[in-house]
Amino acid sequence: MIRTLALIILPMAAVAQVDQGRPNADFRPAFAEQTRAPALPRTDVAVSVFADGLDGPWGIAALGNGQYLVTEKPGSLRLVNPDGSLSGPLAGLPEVADNGQGGLLDVAVSRNFAQDRTVFWTYAKSVPGGLVTAAARGFLSADGRLAEVMDIFVQDNPARNGRHFGSRIIPMADGTVWITTGDRGAGDSGTLVQDIDTTHGKVIRVNADGSVPSDNPFVGRDGNDLIWSLGHRNMQGAAIGPGGLWTVEHGPRGGDELNQPQAGLNYGWPVVSYGINYRGSDVGQGAARGAGFEEPVYYWDPVIAPGGMMFYDGPYTDWQGDLLIASLNPGGLVRLKLQGGRVIGEERMLTDVGRIRDVEVLQDGAVLVLLDAGQILRVNPV
Repeated sequence: MIRTLALIILPMAAVAQVDQGRPNADFRPAFAEQTRAPALPRTDVAVSVFADGLDGPWGIAALGNGQYLVTEKPGSLRLVNPDGSLSGPLAGLPEVADNGQGGLLDVAVSRNFAQDRTVFWTYAKSVPGGLVTAAARGFLSADGRLAEVMDIFVQDNPARNGRHFGSRIIPMADGTVWITTGDRGAGDSGTLVQDIDTTHGKVIRVNADGSVPSDNPFVGRDGNDLIWSLGHRNMQGAAIGPGGLWTVEHGPRGGDELNQPQAGLNYGWPVVSYGINYRGSDVGQGAARGAGFEEPVYYWDPVIAPGGMMFYDGPYTDWQGDLLIASLNPGGLVRLKLQGGRVIGEERMLTDVGRIRDVEVLQDGAVLVLLDAGQILRVNPV
């Protein structure tokens, strides 16, 4: 099943910056290396096809026994076996709205999956008035069926378009769950993103049963005290790393952002942005920053159109602690080296394999990347 691709990226001397092309906006960064950090020496990697034949894969999660759960955007959840073979669709999922960017999205498992068999996922859900982002959980039975399925989060204020659902989901050891949402394609007129009484463009934090943690920072008039941070555009990547939660979100034309969301803080969208609108006009106030808004740790202009991400924790020492981010446009895998909470270097890899949707770091140090085209690649740093 595993076939080797003729793709080897050879080491070369570091250059001043990663070759990205001309920026769309003329904003200056707020601090050194907030964008266009120095290029890292290129990594020699070997790439092989681990699995093939998936239909619009979106999220991947390791079960710890050599198997993986993979979501397919049209609405199926499949097991990928250690030899790369695929199961049929698992039974028990709720109805999924496959519309535009919406569908069956991320998947994750409990930190104690071997004991409790708990699976979490996010998906686009049809409700009266349109579509919303929802998160659910269930228990994976031995016969491959999801049982006792329940929603633990359902976004408010449905929209009829099929854009900007987010979303990633991360269950934590303390019983809480992180969920990221998008602005539902409202653009720079999306006032709901700045409203603490809605869940558009927010980092959400709930308990595993859907109840609200007592230490969440906001309390809205409608009880939306499950909000952790606000002012985000479309977060399709999230990972736990130094200091806790990190997220990456799509900007408009330029202005993709890496953030470390803190309790109760505002990250600016759609009032400020390091990008511009697709039509070339200013976003919001026409400024990259403003009073009361947090600076991104890092931003890209032109964009990388980020998907899922993970921090590397494996035997390859040159990558230890680095952040690996899937790129949908121009495609590939982006590696960031951090120091003291700042980005000090960037590398672009796998730039000719197409759109990468998600990434999973394995215990043996290899990395699985999920391609929109339906493949899972195994990447081994040499």
